[in-house]
Amino acid sequence: MEPRDGSPEARSSDSESASASSSGSERDAGPEPDKTARRLSKRRFPGLRFFGHRKAITKSGLQHLAPPPPALGAPCSGDPERQIRSIVDWSESATYGEHIWFETNVSGDFCYVGEQYCVAKMLQKSVPRRKCAACKIVVHTPCIEQLEKINFRCKPSFRESGSRNVREGFQQKFTFHSKEIVAISCSWCKQAYHSKVSCFMLQQIEEPCSLGVHAAVVIPPTWILRARRPQNTLKASKKKKRASFKRKSSKKGPEEGRWRPFIIRPTPSPLMKPLLVFVNPKSGGNQGAKIIQSFLWYLNPRQVFDLSQGGPREALEMYRKVHNLRILACGGDGTVGWILSTLDQLRLKPPPPVAILPLGTGNDLARTLNWGGGYTDEPVSKILSHVEEGNVVQLDRWDLRVEPNPEEGPEERDEGATDRLPLDVFNNYFSLGFDAHVTLEFHESREANPEKFNSRFRNKMFYAGTAFSDFLMGSSKDLAKHIRVVCDGTDLTPKIQDLKPQCIVFLNIPRYCAGTMPWGHPGEHHDFEPQRHDDGYLEVIGFTMTSLAALQVGGHGERLTQCREVVLTTSKAIPVQVDGEPCKLVASRIRITLRNQATMVQKAKRRSATPLHSDQQQVPEQLRIQVSRVSMHDYEALHYDKEQLKEASVPLGTVVVPGDSDLELCRVHIERLQQEPEGAGAESPTCQKLSPKWCFLDATTASRFYRIDRAQEHLNYVTEIAQDEIYILDPELLGASARPDLPTPTSPLPTSPCSPTPRSLPGDAAPPKGEELVEAAKRNDFCKLQELHRAGGDLMHRDDQSRTLLHHAVSTGSKEVVRYLLDHAPQEILDAVEENGETCLHQAAALGQRTICHYIVEAGASLMKTDQQGDTPRQRAEKAQDTELAAYLENRQHYQMIQREDQETAV
Repeated sequence: MEPRDGSPEARSSDSESASASSSGSERDAGPEPDKTARRLSKRRFPGLRFFGHRKAITKSGLQHLAPPPPALGAPCSGDPERQIRSIVDWSESATYGEHIWFETNVSGDFCYVGEQYCVAKMLQKSVPRRKCAACKIVVHTPCIEQLEKINFRCKPSFRESGSRNVREGFQQKFTFHSKEIVAISCSWCKQAYHSKVSCFMLQQIEEPCSLGVHAAVVIPPTWILRARRPQNTLKASKKKKRASFKRKSSKKGPEEGRWRPFIIRPTPSPLMKPLLVFVNPKSGGNQGAKIIQSFLWYLNPRQVFDLSQGGPREALEMYRKVHNLRILACGGDGTVGWILSTLDQLRLKPPPPVAILPLGTGNDLARTLNWGGGYTDEPVSKILSHVEEGNVVQLDRWDLRVEPNPEEGPEERDEGATDRLPLDVFNNYFSLGFDAHVTLEFHESREANPEKFNSRFRNKMFYAGTAFSDFLMGSSKDLAKHIRVVCDGTDLTPKIQDLKPQCIVFLNIPRYCAGTMPWGHPGEHHDFEPQRHDDGYLEVIGFTMTSLAALQVGGHGERLTQCREVVLTTSKAIPVQVDGEPCKLVASRIRITLRNQATMVQKAKRRSATPLHSDQQQVPEQLRIQVSRVSMHDYEALHYDKEQLKEASVPLGTVVVPGDSDLELCRVHIERLQQEPEGAGAESPTCQKLSPKWCFLDATTASRFYRIDRAQEHLNYVTEIAQDEIYILDPELLGASARPDLPTPTSPLPTSPCSPTPRSLPGDAAPPKGEELVEAAKRNDFCKLQELHRAGGDLMHRDDQSRTLLHHAVSTGSKEVVRYLLDHAPQEILDAVEENGETCLHQAAALGQRTICHYIVEAGASLMKTDQQGDTPRQRAEKAQDTELAAYLENRQHYQMIQREDQETAV
């Protein structure tokens, strides 16, 4: 666990034991904790039963001065390179509890070693600082060596082979000398406690760590065992010499027989889906290098791998016996292909399904499997949930076998051509002609002058210029004269010569060329089947220059056939590309056949968390939603501050959509706003039209706003990302400071953007009294409450005991009134407290109202607020002996805490 920075002297302590690094202070070791209190967890994983307990509190103030046990492999203080490590050490000399350091620009001069050991404090000058990605402590670079003196380690990622159980090898003890430490949090489950006896008691230290909301994908340190190198004794050497005269074939391959410093001993559980994350740091500019730090925080650092450090083979070989294993490939389609080819080589049975976090541009395979065309700023916690819940699907993979064309002589060979393809397997497509020629020129120019291709905009400009010059030169116009195509025994050459295409594509997936759909939707054409990526068929498509241009605006190519086998013969050197890797291939005969099917993870369309019982929330027939747009300037400056960003948004109008609409349908309605001459859009405070690049913002499922990829709009329901108002990001919208036509902050604005406009009463009558609203809520009179609100009633009214209308609605158990208040009252009503400090969620939990609790939690109420007795809503549910509700509230409380951590680890 790690103390929150209440003062510069605060230090985090990551205890081994709890798979959670737990810690405390001497003053925490107070009264005997209540023996009836116990933690509730929504799921228990048998694979964690040997995982140790939280053991971090000590009654002595001298333990931090003692040297660490030698079995734990403490780093040598004279070896600075070992201490400043930015990658996980897999060697036999790996240090137990070693930090993983990255440079940081966090503001302030806070240092976790405390003033007593802080070198920068003694130097009295500003020095650079580093942050541990796995436990998030921040120290000055010169102070890293001081961590050994105070025995301050990171969360453990493995266990020692000599220990009888995990607890023995994982125990560490720390003492906190600062009285300013305000909270302690666990680096594994992210559970946080105030540093006082009423919150953090000895009983919590003795409990196993649940590993948090992502426990199903986290690989516990208990599974990873550091092996001791076998000692070759004299007797063993003699036996080895005698055995050397006999030649015996070993059943083990070279990989299995080789000694490794670490071995994996999993404890299978049907509830677990352990995850391996492979990150290509070169993908997407610097995205890969940044996002790897977030995964190190949420997961065990030994399940996160940097592909630039040797590729995926070693990790896959080591984890090959882990049951229900899943893989997350962070990078482009080339990264995914690399991992799939490695899985082929290792022949894992069954092969683990592969999910994709797309980085960079293109990413047609990721788009096909609903992962989108690139990473924007979705919280890593949500990505992990999507990987865990995704559907397992199959993906056809195709072999390319090339042999020289025997009819062409060697004297006709082009000087720059090759007789081998860059890849002999493809997952997306194989093409030849115009598109391959443009890609090849780009690759050759970049290799010759890499310094000229360090800008994405400049790269696009080069592509456009190359395509235009290639079009003028007509380098691919005679393609049909130099190829012969036979599909499933049928010769398509005459048809191709009539079409005169400049590009031919053999397509395995629906997407091509950064998201376009060249096969289109055949619809009434019964000659063709709908395109699938798991049917064992390839789609063969021809493109003229006209159809290539139409492709970018929703057009499609000429559908030639669907087939299981292709024999392609070329009579001259022609540019080709395999999954984006181009080359100029000599006259050849190319045979394309089905290789196998890879197991992939497809991102599922899902709603947010469901209620606990069968009385689930009904989806309304229609939704009336206020649409507001945000400028890129405001988004970048304020996306961590929801309230300020909402205030900076510009109302665009109101749309009415079906209750079960996804964002794809909602987009159509929003774009109609500015087409209707007398619609709501005409009354927008700004006349600036929406740009074609606008996207939706998720304002509800995380502690901050984040963008939703347009390619994933069909996966998200409107009700999942919006409560009463939907926000969109328009990158071409001017910021508020640049728009003099906007109303000033003093302009009258409605209290709640989605509340109905109050009707004017005859004779300018006064709005209804608050007592009438309270009475309607008490009597469960929904129609009366709605009528009073429309007449101008204040939904934030409080009675003489400071109870809100929502408190009264919860007391009567009226789900309809609760929903109405959540939809129309200001957000502050969620955490408003009455005289005894109770929020409406405290009250609903005490009454065991599960569905109402779900409504309030999903609306954004805090689960960390305490009443005057110091109880959270979860504890109120426990006192009411509703264990299922308590488990639900605890799960959502962990989720809220992780969302807060996303602010610190955002990419």
